[in-house]
Amino acid sequence: MTHPAGVPVDGPHGFGPAVERVLPHLPRLLAFGEPMHGEDEFLRYRNALLAHLVAHAGFRAIAIESSCLHARLVDDYVRHGRGDLDHVMRHGFTHTFGGCPANRELVRLLAEHNRTADEPVRFHGFDAPIEMMGADSPRTALAALHRFLDARVDHLPVTWDRIDALLGADARWNDPAAALDPARSVGGSAEARELRLITDDLRWLLAGRTPESAAEPDDLRDAELAARTAAGLLAYHAGMAEDSPDRVARLLSVRDTMMAENLLALDAPTLVFAHNQHLHRGVVHWRLGDLDLRWHSAGALVAHRLGDDYAVIGSAIGTAEHHGIPAPEPDTVEGVLAALPGTARLVAARDLPRAARPRSTGNHSHFPLDPARPDDYDAVLMLREAAHSG
Repeated sequence: MTHPAGVPVDGPHGFGPAVERVLPHLPRLLAFGEPMHGEDEFLRYRNALLAHLVAHAGFRAIAIESSCLHARLVDDYVRHGRGDLDHVMRHGFTHTFGGCPANRELVRLLAEHNRTADEPVRFHGFDAPIEMMGADSPRTALAALHRFLDARVDHLPVTWDRIDALLGADARWNDPAAALDPARSVGGSAEARELRLITDDLRWLLAGRTPESAAEPDDLRDAELAARTAAGLLAYHAGMAEDSPDRVARLLSVRDTMMAENLLALDAPTLVFAHNQHLHRGVVHWRLGDLDLRWHSAGALVAHRLGDDYAVIGSAIGTAEHHGIPAPEPDTVEGVLAALPGTARLVAARDLPRAARPRSTGNHSHFPLDPARPDDYDAVLMLREAAHSG
């Protein structure tokens, strides 16, 4: 078995310098993944890494696994001071991430930095407006797209009243029962099919106006985001209406593809943060009950397009008793890494152990490293232990 050395990391503030030592160069999109949601220690390492990249490497944005539409509220707050912090944390994050203390600290630090910075640091969500048990109505995205075009184009091919009538009540789209029962989904209806055609027409109309809209870059970016999101949500709802053995895998693929498209639209050096499974370069493999699911991650899609302009640092945990994760067996990847000196270490992918056996912790939200796929990452941050902070 390979015995990795890696670089010791002296707490969160040692992470940035360690990354610059281990990676051959810093790409335009640097991704940092967590092995599970709900552990603030990984977010604290993320915050410190962002501060280092902004100060020393010219990074100007962070993108996290949260709804791309909701995150505009956070960006308005950190760049322009609009709104109230409590409101922003409640409504600017999805997946309950607004309740994480380290996310609140991130927002506070960005707002403080941007008050005096010549170039502000932007905040993006790159996830779709989708949760485990359903997806949002495309109303918000379609309204933003139509509003942008209506203010700039004479004689749009469709009125908002027509779109509104086709959408109907949002409860039709938000029905959680549709996650499990295709017959409950509105995505296969005649109205949904017409909305997909309308959205396609509006996207092409927007694309054809890009040069004359370049003078208002923020508004154009928001309209392009709205167009991508409307199309993606309608595709997701159409997938929910399919009664197919591949239904769940296809839905997960649509979500990761929407993530990838949002990342590819970013034009500044950006730190990306999400679950390892969304960011690595490989095929995601998830056993969910009787389902054996496989699909390409957002990271795989982005890496295919960007090549060396995308790099990903995964992370792993040894022991987290408060999450039901005991000390790793010594012959697993995490066991080998946890035996190294220090409490945290950054190890290049080429030095990861390749003869280890898979780990299982019993925590279904925790995805251990796969010893058969070390090259899914450029490097891995190993934390020996996460202590309960509350």
